[in-house]
Amino acid sequence: MAFESLTERLQSAMSKLRRKGKVSASDVKEMMREIRLALLEADVNFKVVKDFVKRVSDRAVGVEVLESLTPAQQIVKIVNEELTATLGSDVVALNKAPKIPTIVMMVGLQGAGKTTFTGKLANYLKKNEQARPLMIAGDVYRPAAIDQLKVLGQQLDVPVFDMGTEVSPVTIVEKGLEQARANKNDLVLIDTAGRLHIDDLLMNELKEIKELANPNDILLVVDAMTGQDAVNVAESFNEQLDITGVVVTKLDGDTRGGAALSIRAVTGKPIKFVGSGEKLTDLEIFYPDRMASRILGMGDMLTLIEKAQQDYDEKKAEELAQKMKENSFDFNDFIEQLEQVMNMGPLEDLVKMIPGMSGVPGLDNVKMDPKDIERKKAMVFSMTPAERENPELLNPSRRRRLAAGSGNSVVEVNRMIKQFNEAKKMMHQMSKGNMNIPGMDQMFGTGVKGKLGKMAMNRMMKQNKKKKKKKKKK
Repeated sequence: MAFESLTERLQSAMSKLRRKGKVSASDVKEMMREIRLALLEADVNFKVVKDFVKRVSDRAVGVEVLESLTPAQQIVKIVNEELTATLGSDVVALNKAPKIPTIVMMVGLQGAGKTTFTGKLANYLKKNEQARPLMIAGDVYRPAAIDQLKVLGQQLDVPVFDMGTEVSPVTIVEKGLEQARANKNDLVLIDTAGRLHIDDLLMNELKEIKELANPNDILLVVDAMTGQDAVNVAESFNEQLDITGVVVTKLDGDTRGGAALSIRAVTGKPIKFVGSGEKLTDLEIFYPDRMASRILGMGDMLTLIEKAQQDYDEKKAEELAQKMKENSFDFNDFIEQLEQVMNMGPLEDLVKMIPGMSGVPGLDNVKMDPKDIERKKAMVFSMTPAERENPELLNPSRRRRLAAGSGNSVVEVNRMIKQFNEAKKMMHQMSKGNMNIPGMDQMFGTGVKGKLGKMAMNRMMKQNKKKKKKKKKK
């Protein structure tokens, strides 16, 4: 996952201060040196690093410490705030046209992921904003790009306009826009051609398309794995086309993440979306504050909650909430929840979104095997319907039968049942609004990270209560 090495270095730099009652100017200077090296190793632009370190140093030396925080925690807070500011501070949404269609033009070098992102964005806006998109295949130099967009269109049930590879991209866009207006499509996504490098031919073509389409957004798609070069690409495209935003793809890859930290500061243009996987659903709105928290190892509970909500329909969520409250959560529900979690992405990445968990020793070496979920399912499917609905029936002889029927040991069956009971107990306590759950401090910690985590959880509980009140009024 992106930023892992940066997170480790920053945590290491700040952990040295945590045991100090008072932080001196020399302590801050030493930590700033470590942070500077960590950012440079992560391929962050040199000027961005220099400005960032200066801002943090100016605020950290002689700072008034809040009553509830230790000096070290106050500096963590300052680093978090300045990192958020470097990333852009606020979420920047897509620009909407006053009348349909809203036109979004994708630009970037070849291989950055423009075509895939076009499909992801169509899927996201169709699902979350009930948009009626049309995708225009404007990359005539790479026939596979047209075929790829058509395949994505079929998967998403989104129309794709193309005229093959023998027609000018400008003509294709012109005719595509005519079709969009005729069919009342409220969103047009233009996939344009890329090159292995920036040249006049590419830029002139993109300028012509821009002049014709007058897009509401020009999104530059950059590959996070290209590191510092992504910043140079962003600068060039911005100078020529005056882009409105940036999309960073492949943040789930083995990348140092420096591009995401540098682009906003260097170009002044916001990062609007990040691609975090290969699935069409692996697209996230870019929240600077949440990304800063992830980089500092503070987790990202709000994104984790949103990921969970995407995979739940409202009726199922209400049924589960009622079962949690009544303490009637059974093995059928347990398996359903395991499958929902698997759909949200790699478990090791989800765990790191929980505040404080990224700092757990050895967590980076833990790979949560999807086969473990299958083993648990095999145990549950070896139960009778009565046993699934009433786990208390599972006496030692029944557990031995489950072990034999699922190809597991009795020890593994006992472990799975214990996990189920602990999950059931925690869910019941949370459903009653009791956030003082045994193990909560171990999960979230008691410092800044702990407070952030508990605040996120409390916010989730309040949001759920508000939704219930609105439904009762209706």
